[in-house]
Amino acid sequence: MFSLHPRLDADTLLLGTLPLCQVRLHRDSRYPWLLLVPMRADLTEIHHLSEADQQQLMRESCQIASLMEQALKPDSMNVGALGNVVSQLHLHHVARFEGDDAWPGPIWGALPSKPYEPDALAEAAQFWRQALAAMDGFVPAA
Repeated sequence: MFSLHPRLDADTLLLGTLPLCQVRLHRDSRYPWLLLVPMRADLTEIHHLSEADQQQLMRESCQIASLMEQALKPDSMNVGALGNVVSQLHLHHVARFEGDDAWPGPIWGALPSKPYEPDALAEAAQFWRQALAAMDGFVPAA
């Protein structure tokens, strides 16, 4: 049975679900940052997914990256599954801009997380839920 790693639960906010994945907003306000977490038990690597789920993950990831690119017009989209700190399979989607706090380096470990103010977190969540509503199969979180 699928369960979310406590660190992912603490660091992110559930926006909703797609057919395979939870879509989550990272609580670090420094970067526009969404995560996909496949709703499958005990997975640590993309190649551990079934072939059908690998294809679905790639579809959902490309849709998220395209959505972020259209909405934000970043200089670069960083997409990756690291698993070094949290082993549960999850895929990061980070819109990067020249001049952002870690540019041009990686965001991981560059600076401490900068939490959203409560109102700003609610606004960001609403923005992304509205944008995600256009995606086939998206179900917003209650």
